[in-house]
Amino acid sequence: MSALLAVSELDVRHGLLQAVRQVSFDVAEGETLALVGANGAGKSTLLRAIAGAHRPAAGRITFDGRDITAMAAHRRVKAGIALVPEGRRLFPNLTVEENLRVAAASGRRGRWTLDEVFEVFPLIEPMRRKRAASLSGGEQQATAIGRALMTNPRLLLLDEVSLGLAPLVVEAVYRSLQQLIEGGTTIVLVEQDLRRAMNVADRVVCMLEGRIVLEGARGELTREQVTEAYFGLRRSETAV
Repeated sequence: MSALLAVSELDVRHGLLQAVRQVSFDVAEGETLALVGANGAGKSTLLRAIAGAHRPAAGRITFDGRDITAMAAHRRVKAGIALVPEGRRLFPNLTVEENLRVAAASGRRGRWTLDEVFEVFPLIEPMRRKRAASLSGGEQQATAIGRALMTNPRLLLLDEVSLGLAPLVVEAVYRSLQQLIEGGTTIVLVEQDLRRAMNVADRVVCMLEGRIVLEGARGELTREQVTEAYFGLRRSETAV
């Protein structure tokens, strides 16, 4: 598999706070990469930098062999990068279908249509005429992922998929995500639930205080190793 995304020595700041420090990793075409770590580890900031929502202070981001470090966010969408942010950020007064159609207008041509999204996320098909503000948390999350898919991305960035959702709803959302993974969608997933992250990902990257402290293929890492890195009980900087 060739590298679709390459992040090299990336630094990202929030004012004087350095949220991401010298982060480097690749994501292959068709791969699912899980970014794990405690609150404040820099995961969401890293995703926003890849999506173009936060300008890096240093380093380089390459997408499909092209340097996109300084590329505007809307141009990255056109290039095939879609972010599902923490908090979903739907248009509350638009219906589910309208939220999806708005995204389609700003994206690329491809396989994802309304019918395709509703097939993968049956949870929201009956809600297509309802305003986003009236949806449950799970319905909003499914709509947010569907909205990203409507841009026909080559790379899907998912931030905190299960946050604040009831367990049964999380199961439904992850069943839909499994279909995306099996269909070859390239995904970078931020998830605090280690069990779920390690179940779906091909590789796991653990961040602590803005740095990568552990990374490796799912089969190479134990739950204990990831948990130790997650809480800073070990400071391994190389793959196991």
